[in-house]
Amino acid sequence: MPDCGHCAGPPVSRRDMLRHCATGFGGFALAALLGDKAYGAASSSANPPQFRARVRNVIFLYMDGGVSQVDSFDPKPRLTADHGKPFAMKMEPTQFNNNGNTLGSPWAFHQYGQSGLPVSDLFPNVARCADELCVVRSMVSDFSEHHSANYFLHTGHGQQGRPSFGAWTVYGLGSENYDLPGYIVLDGGLVPSGGVENFGAGFLPANNQASIFRNIDPPLANIQPPETHADAQAAKRAFTTDLDREALARTHADRQFEAAIANYELAFRMQTSVPGVADIDGESDATKRLYGMESEFQFTRAYGRQCLVARRLVERGVRFVELTCPHMNGVDRWDAHSALVKNHGDNALATDQPIAGLLMDLKARGLLEETLVLWAGEFGRTPFSQGSDGRDHNPFGFTIWMAGGGVKPGFVYGATDEFGYKAVENKVHMHDLHATLLHLLGYDHTQLTFRFGGRDMRLTDVFGNVVHNLIA
Repeated sequence: MPDCGHCAGPPVSRRDMLRHCATGFGGFALAALLGDKAYGAASSSANPPQFRARVRNVIFLYMDGGVSQVDSFDPKPRLTADHGKPFAMKMEPTQFNNNGNTLGSPWAFHQYGQSGLPVSDLFPNVARCADELCVVRSMVSDFSEHHSANYFLHTGHGQQGRPSFGAWTVYGLGSENYDLPGYIVLDGGLVPSGGVENFGAGFLPANNQASIFRNIDPPLANIQPPETHADAQAAKRAFTTDLDREALARTHADRQFEAAIANYELAFRMQTSVPGVADIDGESDATKRLYGMESEFQFTRAYGRQCLVARRLVERGVRFVELTCPHMNGVDRWDAHSALVKNHGDNALATDQPIAGLLMDLKARGLLEETLVLWAGEFGRTPFSQGSDGRDHNPFGFTIWMAGGGVKPGFVYGATDEFGYKAVENKVHMHDLHATLLHLLGYDHTQLTFRFGGRDMRLTDVFGNVVHNLIA
């Protein structure tokens, strides 16, 4: 059919171009390169970093529900002095508007390490790692409801459908391990409000989304092949590969289709790699004790296993590992609308020793220098009570901390007012946090983009500034 000059032919995929140009020699070269595991891992990187990365991996300790800043890492003597009195500041609208009087912290604070970092009695084990922590006391969020705040924390946007920070990390850097996903979520039993969309790839290619591992062995369903003979499985894989190639040639699809094919190929390789990484029987008794796996509290043991598996994953080159909190009967994550002492006490008991063990183990193995550990929830909690013994949601000023390569150790940044209610010094917006994390991974957050809907999309939208004062 003659070209009318106004109609474009069907798009040509990269593989088609390499197959047909120069009598197909490009296709031979591509096949050879993709057959090499080291190149195959690196080839998933969409954009090379703009500058030298300070870290190679991220472990995100997601504190689902929102930890109270004034009961953990932001001591406020004024709260103790005014305990039980009417709150002396204007109260913003809260989630339930069942606001009571000023509520002092039930836990005492002490200074730890050479830095003198104050940590409450909720976290006696993490306190021993005080000189590794970079504490930000001036975080702010745009949302006070769990669903939107969780999306905002994970994706930089208050609605579902956007790529998570983990997906952006893998989209940029690719994976260092040919046989494991670049982004893994270790499911402790609590799926966050908003669901698995918090871990999704959104409009990014599907191979950037999280793989969710259960906190059992085996961590994935169907990880054992149903075929009793290897040749039967090989025949099925060959047939599927032929179908994929035919569909790819027929549709001229490119990134999204190839990403789906890559996911199926990775699933096959994971049948060998995942059982090994999840099997902790070979770890020493001393290591298991360090992570709290001999604790009398079963949820300490459960979270300890997650933390230990997280270390094993980053050892093997997994870029982004996120841990969710254990599901405890009778305790609702960190969302302490009532019974603050039991809620925060049980959640801290479950996570404190394993987190400290993770930090100490990473440092002893030389992995902390190249791994960023992030401890954060979607918001904080009010310094006045909800009812008589709870705290409501507070996005106006809360605390997170980081540890590892690239951030200042034993350091406190920002401040809230004398009640711990609102950030008043060096505010760090969620977009600023994301920009800073990408910077530590080697990226200018304004340059890591993906074309979608007619514009170049990014994790930080059109906002965000790197907080250079947090960087060592």
